[in-house]
Amino acid sequence: MNFFNDKEEKKVEYMELIYDLIFVYMISRENSLLHSIHGGFVSSGAAVIYVVSTLAIIQIWNFTTFYVNLYGRNGIRDHVFLIINMYLIYFMGESTRNDWIAYQTQYHIAWGLIILNIGIQYWIELRNHQIDVWNRDLIKRMALILFIEAGLVFIAAVPNPRTGVIFSVTAILGGMFMSFFIKITGMGGGTIDFMHLTERAMLFVVFTFGEMVIAVAAYFKGNGNVHWNMIYFSMMAFLIAVGLFLGYEVIYDHLIDRNGEHGNVSGLGYMLIHIFIIFALNCITVSFEFMNEEKIAVGPKVLMMTLSIVIYFVFLFILCRQFKHHCEPDRPFNIKVSLLTIAFAIAMFLLRHNMYLNILATVLYVFSILVVLYRMKEIREDIRRHHQKYCESMIEER
Repeated sequence: MNFFNDKEEKKVEYMELIYDLIFVYMISRENSLLHSIHGGFVSSGAAVIYVVSTLAIIQIWNFTTFYVNLYGRNGIRDHVFLIINMYLIYFMGESTRNDWIAYQTQYHIAWGLIILNIGIQYWIELRNHQIDVWNRDLIKRMALILFIEAGLVFIAAVPNPRTGVIFSVTAILGGMFMSFFIKITGMGGGTIDFMHLTERAMLFVVFTFGEMVIAVAAYFKGNGNVHWNMIYFSMMAFLIAVGLFLGYEVIYDHLIDRNGEHGNVSGLGYMLIHIFIIFALNCITVSFEFMNEEKIAVGPKVLMMTLSIVIYFVFLFILCRQFKHHCEPDRPFNIKVSLLTIAFAIAMFLLRHNMYLNILATVLYVFSILVVLYRMKEIREDIRRHHQKYCESMIEER
């Protein structure tokens, strides 16, 4: 039985889009962390801060969006809580810098208050579900998860670089782990509007691609002269970005069961997967900037580009649990993708000192995955059409 369409479809509200803008600011702040170069690559401290802060801010967006999807009414209370969180995120943004330890307390207090704020919204929502046992149970579990995570974040506010990182990572992973086991399938006010949820995730992905577009623009700088290197590398960088967003488009527009008719649909699981998709896109954006910098060592920047693209596609394909029944990947598809990925990794390693061939290998891999994905979609749709025609002809004969 499908409960996803039991309530009126929720539309993306104006306030949600305004709220997203603060995260565009945060993406640029986080990416700036990786410009602290020591010994040919990013310092280990800057890399750790980047990973933690990026996952933290995406998770905040994740929790907020999930609450709005379940219980948001676009009322005054929702506006007040969102605006408070936007204000607090500015403190996190100002604290997102390479001398993070000096801002550790400010960063974590703001972060903890945001998580606490979302938890309080769930707790207030209890009064609207006095006799609704299913929703009361869900609200209590989500509020408990958020309160526990907020507590860990507040502990991380104690000025100590080691414990700060440990408790920050524990808070992020703990929040993911606990929320992963919450199955949201039921009736009532807490029914997921999966179409709204997928649209919200898509919009965040689009904002993230916006940062990538800016990074690719650096490849078009020719100091007033058009030469072969500029044309070649700008075209390759542009094609990589195009291939990446076309891959997401095929999955979002054609493969994802946005109507929620698939039995495996899990809204929270879908959002958790997008944490890593968006994180990978951020890393690809930074990799574009690194590949254009001669002062950065070849090995590390090639490794970062390779891993980022592979992680992006891995989590993109993990979304297959939310694909339409007739579009689920089969074994031949998985084998093709795996072989292409292995070949890509080997090629990137062997060609790491030849940027011309290196970036070409990246383009070929991205578009090979895109072609395999698109062909699978076309074949499955064709089979489905033939099956429907066969069923219709059988009915007519009867």
